[in-house]
Amino acid sequence: MFKTRRFFKIIILFILLSFNAYSQSNKFIYTQFDVTIALRGNPDANVVDEYTQKKGSWFVPDGLGTKLGYGVHYKKWLGLGIHSGINWEWTDKLVVVPVFANFRLSPQVGEESRITLQLGLGKAIALGRGDLMGDYKKISLGLQNDDLLLFIELNHYALPINKQKSSGNISLGISLISF
Repeated sequence: MFKTRRFFKIIILFILLSFNAYSQSNKFIYTQFDVTIALRGNPDANVVDEYTQKKGSWFVPDGLGTKLGYGVHYKKWLGLGIHSGINWEWTDKLVVVPVFANFRLSPQVGEESRITLQLGLGKAIALGRGDLMGDYKKISLGLQNDDLLLFIELNHYALPINKQKSSGNISLGISLISF
């Protein structure tokens, strides 16, 4: 309980500092909107379809997600933000709302291209599961061109669900970033 209160105090402080920076100059502010599709391994990947004579794909869709973030950045290279959203996992029948601090590192690799690494740490709240709440971690790696980012993301929820200690997914996503 104490760690949760401290976490939310840090988030509130960060938001207040962000608004302070915004009121002085919006050159340091970014917003980010992500849309993701979760993937899982196909258990029938080696099964040959009797009509097409083709094997199944290795991965199949297993959920959808969206996130919105707001934060401060330094020359698009470093960023720190507060993000939240909703992730829906079909197999686990799980809807999660993560609230997390997001650290982004985006070194430039071309004239308009960047490799973007994002790390997120926060809390996840399961909707429709009572008061189920746990830690949330994410890491994503992507290729950014101007304000468009294509990425692969790993999400981990420390939520006991379906006789497991935790849950998570691998997602492919696209992100729009406004600096």
